[in-house]
Amino acid sequence: MGKVIAGMTMSLDGFINDNDGIELSPDFSEVLEAPYFKEMTEYTGAVIMGRNVYEMADPFLWVNDDYEFQVPIFVLTHTPPAQYPKGNDKLSITFVTEGIEHAISQAKDAAGNKSVLVIGGASTIQQCLNSGLCDELLTDIMPVLLGGGLKLFENICTDRVQLERIKVEETTSIRTSIAFKVTKRSPVL
Repeated sequence: MGKVIAGMTMSLDGFINDNDGIELSPDFSEVLEAPYFKEMTEYTGAVIMGRNVYEMADPFLWVNDDYEFQVPIFVLTHTPPAQYPKGNDKLSITFVTEGIEHAISQAKDAAGNKSVLVIGGASTIQQCLNSGLCDELLTDIMPVLLGGGLKLFENICTDRVQLERIKVEETTSIRTSIAFKVTKRSPVL
Protein backbone atom coordinates (compact mmCIF):
# COMPACT_ATOMS: atom_id res chain seq x y z
CA MET A 1 0.00 0.00 0.00
CA GLY A 2 1.22 3.50 -0.84
CA LYS A 3 1.96 6.37 1.49
CA VAL A 4 -0.21 9.32 2.50
CA ILE A 5 1.73 12.43 1.51
CA ALA A 6 0.54 15.92 2.44
CA GLY A 7 2.01 18.83 0.56
CA MET A 8 1.63 22.52 0.01
CA THR A 9 3.54 25.63 -1.02
CA MET A 10 4.22 28.31 1.57
CA SER A 11 6.18 31.50 2.05
CA LEU A 12 9.42 31.48 3.99
CA ASP A 13 7.52 32.81 7.02
CA GLY A 14 4.98 29.96 6.90
CA PHE A 15 1.94 31.43 5.11
CA ILE A 16 0.12 29.70 2.25
CA ASN A 17 -1.43 32.96 1.05
CA ASP A 18 -1.48 36.58 2.06
CA ASN A 19 -4.35 38.43 3.68
CA ASP A 20 -5.91 38.95 0.24
CA GLY A 21 -5.96 35.19 -0.45
CA ILE A 22 -3.30 35.25 -3.17
CA GLU A 23 -1.67 31.86 -3.70
CA LEU A 24 2.07 31.34 -4.05
CA SER A 25 2.43 29.96 -7.56
CA PRO A 26 4.18 32.40 -9.91
CA ASP A 27 6.29 29.48 -11.20
CA PHE A 28 3.36 27.12 -11.82
CA SER A 29 4.24 26.38 -15.46
CA GLU A 30 7.82 25.61 -14.42
CA VAL A 31 6.54 23.33 -11.62
CA LEU A 32 4.51 21.29 -14.12
CA GLU A 33 7.70 20.57 -16.09
CA ALA A 34 9.92 19.85 -13.07
CA PRO A 35 11.13 16.24 -12.73
CA TYR A 36 9.95 16.02 -9.10
CA PHE A 37 6.40 16.99 -10.11
CA LYS A 38 6.30 14.54 -13.01
CA GLU A 39 7.49 11.81 -10.62
CA MET A 40 4.80 12.84 -8.13
CA THR A 41 2.04 12.48 -10.74
CA GLU A 42 3.34 9.00 -11.59
CA TYR A 43 3.26 7.66 -8.02
CA THR A 44 -0.04 9.33 -7.04
CA GLY A 45 -3.07 7.04 -7.12
CA ALA A 46 -5.61 9.38 -5.48
CA VAL A 47 -5.83 12.99 -4.33
CA ILE A 48 -7.51 14.54 -1.30
CA MET A 49 -8.32 18.24 -1.21
CA GLY A 50 -10.53 20.54 0.80
CA ARG A 51 -13.58 22.27 -0.60
CA ASN A 52 -11.81 25.66 -0.87
CA VAL A 53 -9.03 24.18 -3.01
CA TYR A 54 -11.62 22.41 -5.16
CA GLU A 55 -13.39 25.73 -5.74
CA MET A 56 -10.27 27.90 -6.20
CA ALA A 57 -10.85 27.69 -9.92
CA ASP A 58 -14.12 26.77 -11.61
CA PRO A 59 -14.21 22.95 -11.24
CA PHE A 60 -16.19 22.68 -14.46
CA LEU A 61 -13.08 24.05 -16.19
CA TRP A 62 -10.25 22.17 -14.45
CA VAL A 63 -11.86 18.73 -13.96
CA ASN A 64 -10.96 17.48 -17.42
CA ASP A 65 -8.41 15.47 -19.39
CA ASP A 66 -5.79 18.24 -18.95
CA TYR A 67 -5.69 18.23 -15.13
CA GLU A 68 -2.30 17.07 -13.81
CA PHE A 69 -3.68 14.31 -11.61
CA GLN A 70 -5.79 11.90 -13.65
CA VAL A 71 -6.84 9.93 -10.57
CA PRO A 72 -9.83 9.77 -8.22
CA ILE A 73 -10.15 13.00 -6.24
CA PHE A 74 -11.75 13.09 -2.79
CA VAL A 75 -13.00 16.48 -1.64
CA LEU A 76 -13.36 16.96 2.11
CA THR A 77 -16.43 19.12 2.80
CA HIS A 78 -19.32 19.64 5.17
CA THR A 79 -21.85 19.94 2.35
CA PRO A 80 -21.40 18.60 -1.21
CA PRO A 81 -22.44 20.92 -4.04
CA ALA A 82 -25.67 20.20 -5.90
CA GLN A 83 -23.81 19.98 -9.22
CA TYR A 84 -20.25 19.00 -9.99
CA PRO A 85 -18.27 17.72 -12.97
CA LYS A 86 -18.29 13.96 -13.42
CA GLY A 87 -14.69 13.72 -14.62
CA ASN A 88 -13.62 11.02 -17.06
CA ASP A 89 -12.64 7.34 -16.97
CA LYS A 90 -9.57 8.13 -14.78
CA LEU A 91 -10.44 11.32 -12.90
CA SER A 92 -13.51 11.23 -10.68
CA ILE A 93 -14.79 13.51 -7.93
CA THR A 94 -16.13 12.14 -4.63
CA PHE A 95 -17.28 14.44 -1.83
CA VAL A 96 -16.54 13.14 1.67
CA THR A 97 -18.52 14.56 4.59
CA GLU A 98 -17.49 12.06 7.28
CA GLY A 99 -14.05 13.56 8.06
CA ILE A 100 -10.41 13.15 7.12
CA GLU A 101 -10.11 9.56 8.33
CA HIS A 102 -12.92 8.48 6.02
CA ALA A 103 -11.43 10.48 3.11
CA ILE A 104 -8.01 8.84 3.62
CA SER A 105 -9.58 5.37 3.83
CA GLN A 106 -11.49 5.86 0.57
CA ALA A 107 -8.48 7.40 -1.16
CA LYS A 108 -6.19 4.54 -0.08
CA ASP A 109 -8.66 2.00 -1.46
CA ALA A 110 -8.80 3.89 -4.75
CA ALA A 111 -5.01 4.38 -4.95
CA GLY A 112 -4.14 0.70 -4.53
CA ASN A 113 -0.34 0.43 -4.34
CA LYS A 114 0.18 4.07 -5.25
CA SER A 115 0.29 7.03 -2.86
CA VAL A 116 -2.47 9.33 -1.69
CA LEU A 117 -1.57 13.00 -2.13
CA VAL A 118 -3.24 15.54 0.18
CA ILE A 119 -2.87 18.89 -1.58
CA GLY A 120 -4.66 21.26 0.77
CA GLY A 121 -5.87 23.60 1.93
CA ALA A 122 -4.34 24.33 5.28
CA SER A 123 -7.19 22.88 7.34
CA THR A 124 -7.20 19.64 5.36
CA ILE A 125 -3.44 19.18 5.82
CA GLN A 126 -3.71 20.08 9.53
CA GLN A 127 -6.44 17.45 9.96
CA CYS A 128 -4.31 14.90 8.09
CA LEU A 129 -1.28 15.51 10.32
CA ASN A 130 -3.35 15.53 13.51
CA SER A 131 -5.08 12.27 12.57
CA GLY A 132 -1.78 10.39 12.66
CA LEU A 133 -2.45 9.06 9.16
CA CYS A 134 0.13 11.17 7.29
CA ASP A 135 3.36 9.37 6.33
CA GLU A 136 5.21 12.24 4.67
CA LEU A 137 5.00 16.03 4.52
CA LEU A 138 6.20 17.90 1.44
CA THR A 139 6.63 21.65 1.82
CA ASP A 140 7.56 23.83 -1.11
CA ILE A 141 9.14 27.07 0.10
CA MET A 142 8.92 30.28 -1.91
CA PRO A 143 11.53 32.99 -1.17
CA VAL A 144 9.04 35.64 -0.06
CA LEU A 145 7.91 36.99 3.30
CA LEU A 146 4.18 37.68 3.41
CA GLY A 147 4.02 38.84 7.03
CA GLY A 148 0.43 37.65 7.43
CA GLY A 149 -2.29 35.48 6.00
CA LEU A 150 -3.24 31.85 6.42
CA LYS A 151 -0.60 29.72 8.18
CA LEU A 152 -0.05 26.11 7.22
CA PHE A 153 1.14 24.93 10.63
CA GLU A 154 -1.47 26.39 12.97
CA ASN A 155 -3.66 24.01 14.94
CA ILE A 156 -1.15 21.15 14.80
CA CYS A 157 -0.92 18.73 17.74
CA THR A 158 2.82 19.32 18.02
CA ASP A 159 3.15 16.92 20.93
CA ARG A 160 2.07 14.05 18.63
CA VAL A 161 3.86 14.91 15.36
CA GLN A 162 7.59 14.59 14.84
CA LEU A 163 9.34 15.30 11.52
CA GLU A 164 12.49 13.77 10.10
CA ARG A 165 13.94 15.50 7.03
CA ILE A 166 14.42 13.04 4.16
CA LYS A 167 15.07 15.30 1.15
CA VAL A 168 15.85 18.91 0.20
CA GLU A 169 15.75 19.89 -3.45
CA GLU A 170 15.72 23.04 -5.59
CA THR A 171 12.77 22.16 -7.78
CA THR A 172 12.35 25.31 -9.87
CA SER A 173 14.39 28.46 -10.36
CA ILE A 174 12.79 29.96 -7.22
CA ARG A 175 11.22 27.05 -5.28
CA THR A 176 12.83 24.75 -2.70
CA SER A 177 11.11 21.51 -1.69
CA ILE A 178 11.67 19.86 1.65
CA ALA A 179 10.30 16.38 2.29
CA PHE A 180 9.82 15.04 5.80
CA LYS A 181 8.95 11.63 7.17
CA VAL A 182 6.17 12.06 9.74
CA THR A 183 6.67 9.98 12.84
CA LYS A 184 4.10 9.70 15.55
CA ARG A 185 4.74 9.77 19.23
CA SER A 186 2.52 9.48 22.27
CA PRO A 187 1.08 12.71 23.63
CA VAL A 188 3.11 14.32 26.41
CA LEU A 189 1.19 14.03 29.68
